[in-house]
Amino acid sequence: MGIALVIMAAGIGSRFGGGIKQLEKVGPDGEIIMDYSIHDAIQASFDQIVFVIRRDIEKEFREIIGDRIEKLCAKRNVRCDYVFQDLSALPEGFSVPEGRTKPWGTCHAVLAAREKITGPFAVINADDYYGKEAYLRLADFLKNADASDPSRLCMAGFILENTLSDNGSVTRGLCRTEGTRLTSVVETKDIIKTPEGPEAGGVKLDPSTPVSMNMWGLTPAFLDNMGKAFSAFLSGMTDPKKDEFLLPIYIGGLLKEKKVSVDVLPTADKWFGVTYHEDRDAVAENLAALAARGVYTRPLFGDLEA
Repeated sequence: MGIALVIMAAGIGSRFGGGIKQLEKVGPDGEIIMDYSIHDAIQASFDQIVFVIRRDIEKEFREIIGDRIEKLCAKRNVRCDYVFQDLSALPEGFSVPEGRTKPWGTCHAVLAAREKITGPFAVINADDYYGKEAYLRLADFLKNADASDPSRLCMAGFILENTLSDNGSVTRGLCRTEGTRLTSVVETKDIIKTPEGPEAGGVKLDPSTPVSMNMWGLTPAFLDNMGKAFSAFLSGMTDPKKDEFLLPIYIGGLLKEKKVSVDVLPTADKWFGVTYHEDRDAVAENLAALAARGVYTRPLFGDLEA
């Protein structure tokens, strides 16, 4: 059984400003961040890519990356699929609340991919660069995962100080662990970078704290349970216009109830992404530096096309 990479690319990116941040060209040869994610996943032996997108960006998405990646993947027997995260895709008995325009969150994005998933899979954000090590670690875990077991999961654990933006506050899932196992995830908003280190709401944070960057290893059986939980989420919303069904919060709740175990797979790679438009130049500099050091070939997929 193969392993899949689910790329969540349907977000609106309200803090980014104009344009579609998932499709922003940042590499030295015009690559977007997803190019690097797909490259690293294929190199780590993932054999399926599932794009979760919005219908309104499908044409531009296919023009900028989809058609090109499909051809490259076909040469390497890697399957490509598209699914759409639709606000109206709700369980029977539910409808979109009046005035709701905000997407339902990352759990809903992953549920959109359920019909294309047959084995263990990883989930990532489209606009995040994670580094090669994380894909290798997740692939190793997923190759040995039981697709029918909803309780055994994994996540890439990044170091907080390696995930901050110079251009504004960020939200991070701060993690507590016992050994290699995750014990809790605390979704923490408004984390800023200061000369004295990271802080949130005036409270200093340990820069070495492991954080979740929404890079998870899951199974099809886990999706079945998450589908049922989505109905419970919809029934219990306090703000029907804004509440989101988020992976870190959902998994954190399951941890409290001891319904899952999550292996934290540590990585020392520097994460970077496009949250604010001002992040673009820093991302471009980082990717150019990686290419200059030989971490990536130019052209990017040259080492995979031989």
